[in-house]
Amino acid sequence: MTDDVGRRAGADHKPRVGRAVDQMPWRQPVNPDRPVAPLDAEGVQAIHKTAMRILSEIGIEFLNPDAVAILARAGCKVVGETVRMGEDFVMEMLGHAPASFALTPRNPDHAVTIGGKHMAFVNVSSPQNSWDMERGKRPGDFATFKEFIKLTQHFNCIHIAGGYPVEPVDIPPSVRHLDCLHAMLTLTDKVVHAYALGAERVEDGMEMTRLAGGLSQAEFDAKPRMYTNINSVSPLKHDGLMLDGAMRLARRGQPVVVTPFTLAGATAPVTLAGAVALSIAEALAAIALLQYINPGCPAALGAFTSTVDLKSGTPAYGTPEYMRATQMIGQMARFYGLPLRSSGVCTAHVPDGQAMWETSNSLWAAVQSGTNMVYHAAGWLDGGLIASPEKFIMDCEVLQMIQRYFEEATFAAHEVDLAFETIKEVGAGGHFSGCQHRQDRSKSAFYAPIVSDLRSYEAWQQDGEMWTHERAHGVFKQIMADFEAPDMNGDHQEALARFVALRKQEGGASSDI
Repeated sequence: MTDDVGRRAGADHKPRVGRAVDQMPWRQPVNPDRPVAPLDAEGVQAIHKTAMRILSEIGIEFLNPDAVAILARAGCKVVGETVRMGEDFVMEMLGHAPASFALTPRNPDHAVTIGGKHMAFVNVSSPQNSWDMERGKRPGDFATFKEFIKLTQHFNCIHIAGGYPVEPVDIPPSVRHLDCLHAMLTLTDKVVHAYALGAERVEDGMEMTRLAGGLSQAEFDAKPRMYTNINSVSPLKHDGLMLDGAMRLARRGQPVVVTPFTLAGATAPVTLAGAVALSIAEALAAIALLQYINPGCPAALGAFTSTVDLKSGTPAYGTPEYMRATQMIGQMARFYGLPLRSSGVCTAHVPDGQAMWETSNSLWAAVQSGTNMVYHAAGWLDGGLIASPEKFIMDCEVLQMIQRYFEEATFAAHEVDLAFETIKEVGAGGHFSGCQHRQDRSKSAFYAPIVSDLRSYEAWQQDGEMWTHERAHGVFKQIMADFEAPDMNGDHQEALARFVALRKQEGGASSDI
């Protein structure tokens, strides 16, 4: 695409608005493939032993006094904020963590399983800016936030509304979580996420999820209803506010995903083995804390180990090293019996060819690693600094292809599928285009794309020469025009609105972010 991404958005060639997509029905995909395993048994043990040495000999800084005190009571060695924990303690705590758990939103038909061979795709989360063909790059705002939430609800291949798809900087931070979660809970009926940024945001998130579902406190606590993701501060630190939020969710049985953000050559060793070992140590330290607080509470191991450009220092995503690191962390997650989270990421600035090959690399690495939860699966650009609706829709094309790929892994070995009689009927030099066997399967035999153009060059040229991002933009506009919020119990909606109004009157969150 190169410069055409910007040029073709001009007034001389306005993208058409077509009908919304005919998409695949809602389902949670199951990955039938054997994971790629770049490490042999000795390699797995080497990573494990190095992670255990980091935890026992170097230690992790827990920037939260309550967490430090809890780990001291557990018998860990504490010096100031640095906590050292032995392998026996860590492995005992990991033994409590479930290998799989279900997340049930206010619409139980959209429940998802995190673990085993299941995959769940999550929308883009946390960019500061947005970009689209009409408005270009701009800071995030609440109107754009809601556009991405509508895309999240619309597409059946997106299973979780995780994080803010773009940060709405036009809402004060103290009450931002109230408006954002209210929009997520009313414009979608899928699993939602609350940021673990101190007590109020997490407590409000749990209460809003409870009210939206019309649940009692006991019903909310009885099973996972929402979740959070926390990141370590690599190298070797855990943030105090994130730990506070994570501990609050763990006490109530709500899942916590622990995802170290390690960049080989910057915040982690330049070698993948060293970067992965550091990442594993940081993640296991927090998971061990949560399991000590509430044994058996659901938790997942996050993979986000990438690299930097050694010339500029810029983070790089969707690279071969990112793919291998994700596969390696997948092996370690299976070794520890933990569900795995990874991401669909790229470094590209606009939805061009680079964006799609980098994102495809990272999404297929998720498949190859046995990932259960894929963050940023649709809409991520510019190393996570930009969210794009065109990119969101283009990524959903890839996600649907992955789902179809899974479905084609098995087939019914019946005579009609093996098509011997049809082959015999057509014979040598014949053609299968007109046979009944094909006609009977004309609507379901192959994947039907969202925005890919499968016509000839001449047909594409006669129809306006629209590039992929232009077709995606047209789909985006149509989805926005046609969107209808999912049904919600009126009493639940009123209770949610009253809570938001009350918390705003009280000032929202006091903790600084």
